[in-house]
Amino acid sequence: MITIRIERPQDAAPVRMVNEQAFGRAAEADIVDRLRGTCGDCLSLAAEEEDGDVVGHVLFSPAIVEGHESSVVGMGLAPLAVMPSRQRQGIGSALVRRGLETLRERGCPFVVVLGHPDYYPRFGFERASAHGLACQWAGLPDDAFMTLILDAGAMEGVSGVAAYRAEFNEAV
Repeated sequence: MITIRIERPQDAAPVRMVNEQAFGRAAEADIVDRLRGTCGDCLSLAAEEEDGDVVGHVLFSPAIVEGHESSVVGMGLAPLAVMPSRQRQGIGSALVRRGLETLRERGCPFVVVLGHPDYYPRFGFERASAHGLACQWAGLPDDAFMTLILDAGAMEGVSGVAAYRAEFNEAV
């Protein structure tokens, strides 16, 4: 049985290991480590097995849409990581669902994700361009940059470039 919970201070090393194993590199783990110390508004969730092992992690951090007339702060989903031996068992989906549920409760207006276009639509994500949103990093496939609008009223008339925190620039 897997428990999805808020990341705890003692999870730093296991969360780093999950991200390094899942991505086969340190870039995503480095982002998580940097954000952990500077992002009070981040939502960091861990997937924990009954024996206490952390086998999955997701991070939601502030993302801003700078429009012509206004700006709106929502969240960016990244990274989502599951230990390779535990992938395709629903752990990633459980992390995303719990995160989105929490963000809805907190009144978050939108979530953006740069990810696989066959994976994220199951949670309601759609092409961001269909909502007038563009990714800060040019040249990425249009179908890979997606958004989930959680508060349509807050997003009414909002369009522009959606930007993740600066910590992500090094990994892209």
